[in-house]
Amino acid sequence: MADPENAVPEEVTSDGVSEEPNSEEPSSQGDDVTQPAVLASELMKDPTMLAALQDKLGSMVGGSSGYIQSLPKPVKRRIKALKKLQYEATKIEAEFYREVHRLECEYASKYTPLCEKRGTIVTGDYEPNDDEADWPSDDEKDEELVKGTDDLASGDNKDEVKKTSLEDNAEENAENKDEKEDSKGIPSFWLTIFKNVDMLSEMIQPHDEPILNHLQDIKVEFKEKDPMGFTLEFMFEENEYFDNKKLTKAYVMRSEPEKDDPFSFEGPEIIKCNGCKIDWKKGKNVTVKTVKKKQKHKASGTTRTIQKTVQSDSFFNFFSPPSPPDDEEMDEDTEALLAADFEIGHFIRERIVPRAVLYFTGEALENDDDDDYGEEEDGEEGDYDEDADPDYSPGKEKPADCKQQ
Repeated sequence: MADPENAVPEEVTSDGVSEEPNSEEPSSQGDDVTQPAVLASELMKDPTMLAALQDKLGSMVGGSSGYIQSLPKPVKRRIKALKKLQYEATKIEAEFYREVHRLECEYASKYTPLCEKRGTIVTGDYEPNDDEADWPSDDEKDEELVKGTDDLASGDNKDEVKKTSLEDNAEENAENKDEKEDSKGIPSFWLTIFKNVDMLSEMIQPHDEPILNHLQDIKVEFKEKDPMGFTLEFMFEENEYFDNKKLTKAYVMRSEPEKDDPFSFEGPEIIKCNGCKIDWKKGKNVTVKTVKKKQKHKASGTTRTIQKTVQSDSFFNFFSPPSPPDDEEMDEDTEALLAADFEIGHFIRERIVPRAVLYFTGEALENDDDDDYGEEEDGEEGDYDEDADPDYSPGKEKPADCKQQ
């Protein structure tokens, strides 16, 4: 016997025949559920709505989820204990970096003789002997290639190749002899390095190049403490532009966590730099230029031409960095200038001076480019571009390995 409580209600038609309700007919409740989804789908097709949604999601990135705030007090207390441990670890990390700087200062004395000898070779004060110059080069590889070509030749053709090679070598030796008599050291050594490195070449103006041709050496003097830092010393030969034999740029460093934000510490940072005064000879200062400007008298209407001295773009502005304010917040322009200055000073100290010859030949530049690219992980692929795929055909079934499982 059917359970009256679970019985399906019957509907009575006008002719008195009862029939069960149609279960396939959508209910009004079902319409209420699907209607918001349809509305949302239509709204997502609106570009304006999509842009507004993206802005909203972007503002939420990195925001607090409220999880930490919702934790019980005992758990929050344990998190504070972890932060205190983290602070102790940060202080140990700062001590580690100070020790690294101490070792750097100690080992600098071992590099000094090599750097000094490099300087004498560059300036031509010392000519390396055969043993000191015994190092394979690309030129020697080219000579071996020519020799291999010579060995492959046969008959009259071989004699012709030999004759041509002898004539070329004779001309080359004559040119090299003339160059040897005229050249001294390695001309334009440091200027070539500066022009090879993008961040330095952007600083160099055409009027700077003749001056930088007088640059003989760059040295780094390390300061261990009170405060820790380093000084770049640019050594110049006597020239017609300024009286200084040495231009300096000193950098002050800090390896301590900030009191207000200790967990932002990531190692030693440059916090200040000081340049030096350049004693320019009369009319030779390339860091300034004179511009003429016309002024009109408001009452009489007469005009006059005045001369005004303004700053000119030059590499030598490097020795006159902006001074950060002591008590007030630094403006964005000054902050950007100092950040760029600190990066350049660190790069010269860390890369240019220790590997000068490799930046001169360009080999270090290739290594720098390699460091900019990381290896892709296995299985990682870029975005698929159907327009660039010659096998793509709309309507075709996707390859088996692209099907969703």
